[in-house]
Amino acid sequence: MYKLLKTEGRAKRGQLETVHGVIQTPVFMNVGTAAAIKGAVATSDLEEIGTLVELSNTYHLHVRPGDELIKRMGGLHKFMSWDKPILTDSGGFQVFSLAGLRKIKEEGVSFNSHIDGRKIFMGPEESMQIQSNLASTIAMAFDECPPSKADDRYIKQSVDRTTRWLERCMKKMAELNQMEDTINKNQLLFGINQGGVNAQIRIDHAKRISEFDLPGYAVGGLAVGESHEEMYYILDEVVPYLPQNKPTYLMGVGTPANILEGVERGVDFFDCVYPSRNGRHGHVYTNHGKLNLFNAQYEDDSRPIEEGCQCPACKRYSRSYIRHLLKAKEMLGMRFCVLHNLYFYNKMMEEIREALDEGRFAEYKKQKLAGMEAK
Repeated sequence: MYKLLKTEGRAKRGQLETVHGVIQTPVFMNVGTAAAIKGAVATSDLEEIGTLVELSNTYHLHVRPGDELIKRMGGLHKFMSWDKPILTDSGGFQVFSLAGLRKIKEEGVSFNSHIDGRKIFMGPEESMQIQSNLASTIAMAFDECPPSKADDRYIKQSVDRTTRWLERCMKKMAELNQMEDTINKNQLLFGINQGGVNAQIRIDHAKRISEFDLPGYAVGGLAVGESHEEMYYILDEVVPYLPQNKPTYLMGVGTPANILEGVERGVDFFDCVYPSRNGRHGHVYTNHGKLNLFNAQYEDDSRPIEEGCQCPACKRYSRSYIRHLLKAKEMLGMRFCVLHNLYFYNKMMEEIREALDEGRFAEYKKQKLAGMEAK
């Protein structure tokens, strides 16, 4: 059950009540693709750095260790020892990214596993079954993510198929949630808006899927090659056609600046691998821009990554020490950078929610962007 608490322009401040707790929005979901955040980050760390939602990947967990095994272990929450909400994406994006290995038909998609090459078939029913086995809090509908620059005819056909697939997902999930051995009988289903960078196809699709009255809606297929300007334009055009009284999720986005722009346009949920991926390469976010800790200038720097930061790395260790760990290829250096970045993102979302509560989001956004661009 989503409750819209406050608005400022198009920006929304809300909360979503789920069987695994309340999600305060806007929120950034920390990405643990294979039921773990890359960079040796444990669920106890996620609690310490203020994570509200963890995101895992349907396709990757189906391939390894197998969703049926996870079901036998009591579902994803028990398997990874995490009691807060989990969102699982549907596997649709992997279908997009495995373009060379796939074949799309009305029934679903046949493709080869990127691990051992074995043939896998996934359609709406299979995706729902896998996500039900995982017992996530929120399951995403199975969709096709067409290349953003594909021709309009292909995009239109793809979007129509995604709508038909959504109806099949709804039917299958309703069945699964009634079954006796289903772990999470309160699993929520979010639909996905597609349409590349064609605003009219996007709007038509948003209107159509809004009729299904789902618990939430995502904007998919952005951040896959189009410019930031194109992404913001599509959000400006399409978000007003998605229900305001439901959470809106912008999939796979993005940088701190992308998130601030997304919030301003009415987005509630975000996820992105940037903070963990960049952290693993020694790139860390601060309120004064991004730093590359491999740079020689930090060799004798006794300051934390960011003064005043309360993350586990900054409370105790210097830039000099973390740089040494990175240079020595010690996993601890990577771990500290990932923890710092995730803390930075989670803290920023907390600040965004406070700013919205107090009616000063526009001012906060301006100051945050100015600070981060100051370098």
